[in-house]
Amino acid sequence: MEKQNVFPDDERRPQYAGSFYPADPLELMRGITQYYYESVKKHIDGEIKSIVSPHAGYMYSGRVAAAGFKLLEGMKFDVVVVISPSHGSLFQGASIYNGGAYVTPLDKLYVDLDLAIRMANINPSKVYLSTKGHTGGAVDRAEHALEVQLPFLQIVLGDFKLIPIVMGDQEKDTCIALAEILSGTLHDRKALIVASSDLSHYHSAGEAAILDSVVLSNVESYNTDGLYHAISRGDCEACGVGPTVAAMVAARKLGADRSEVIKYAHSGETSGDMDAVVGYMSAVQYKSREVKTYTIG
Repeated sequence: MEKQNVFPDDERRPQYAGSFYPADPLELMRGITQYYYESVKKHIDGEIKSIVSPHAGYMYSGRVAAAGFKLLEGMKFDVVVVISPSHGSLFQGASIYNGGAYVTPLDKLYVDLDLAIRMANINPSKVYLSTKGHTGGAVDRAEHALEVQLPFLQIVLGDFKLIPIVMGDQEKDTCIALAEILSGTLHDRKALIVASSDLSHYHSAGEAAILDSVVLSNVESYNTDGLYHAISRGDCEACGVGPTVAAMVAARKLGADRSEVIKYAHSGETSGDMDAVVGYMSAVQYKSREVKTYTIG
């Protein structure tokens, strides 16, 4: 493994424990376990390649996230790639964490640094190793949208290696470049891609339903071009459209042929404030199982 720009002893400490989710490990585990218990597991007849999950405080989006991640019960993955947008700063391309582990209140998640280096060497003008360790600064802020996904994954999957990626820009060419890197490096791995995104922000519940329905429709029809163009036109909103498109395109290159929305909700259903809500979606992309037919006689 090359050592340049890689710091195996570095650990990215939790930045949002105690705000977006509980800092106490037992409380965190109980809360997520309860979300999983309340979720009805949807039957997916195929091989899951990617999941889209929301990233608000757990009290608002935890049940939606759990509905998607519950699909993973009983599964094992060698590596999980989690892609989030950058909320704090804009920068070119996508940044892969270059330290040894992301830490949550539950445990450490070790980074697959060999794989991270391979990814960063393919198209370094678009996807490269972090310069700030995903903890802040002018390039890559301590991003909550990635961190909040991890405890859900730890509880449902147990042990796996992690590739954490923050997208500093969500231009179409960055999405495609990242998707090509993911598909090119994950094709021989038992891998899962997770895209982090919320939907519309601070519209009335009625307005949010209209805006978010555009996202849901494009995701259900596996129309990544339609989704990206709808966002560009202002027909809908998704702060993580880049991660979503990158994950869905990569999943398709890895064999996925179906996309389903698992659950949708908005913050008003928790807060009671229907005048300014945030929309949340969980969705899955998977390779459907072929139905074999036989001729008798």
